[in-house]
Amino acid sequence: MSEDRRLDVLRAIVEDYVATREPVGSRALVERHALGVSPATIRNDMAALEESGYIAQPHTSAGRVPTDKGYRLFVDRLTTVKPMSVPERRAIGAFLEEAQDLDDVVDRAVRLIAQLTQQVAVVQYPSLRRSALRHVELVPVGARHLLVVLITDTGRVEQRTLELGADLDEVVVGQLRARLNVSAAGRRLSELPVALAELTDAFA
Repeated sequence: MSEDRRLDVLRAIVEDYVATREPVGSRALVERHALGVSPATIRNDMAALEESGYIAQPHTSAGRVPTDKGYRLFVDRLTTVKPMSVPERRAIGAFLEEAQDLDDVVDRAVRLIAQLTQQVAVVQYPSLRRSALRHVELVPVGARHLLVVLITDTGRVEQRTLELGADLDEVVVGQLRARLNVSAAGRRLSELPVALAELTDAFA
């Protein structure tokens, strides 16, 4: 029971701090939230939350502010604050299902988060050049067009269509695919020029 009450106190501190950007004191919690306990109990709960690292006191006479650990706990319990309705879940699912590729999924997710939170949303994922190549797939998509699909060790998928100067030979494409995977798999993408040079020598 005390753990649930402390979570309620933490939730109130996070909500007030996000709204005011000012440290939150026990008196403010009593006035703004119906926590159902005495001010002394709230102060004890705040002391326990501070000892556990969920809130901090920036100044001796100030109230408390959430720490990164406190925000993390708040987010983990966010579904208890406002569960998503079935229509909301369906709308989000439909919005993301229309994505064409991984970059489109990320772009849509960021825009969705920004719309739902009315805040600026930023996303950053690992640099492609630092990723290692897991698999290369070559797919003929026409007489002189070749689809190149790169799959990295982080699960990222990149694809490009190449236009060639001569008609494709499927046997040669198969040999190139096999040798390219042997030569390049496991290497970082920044090392691909070396692998391609080795591959060129092998076909020479």
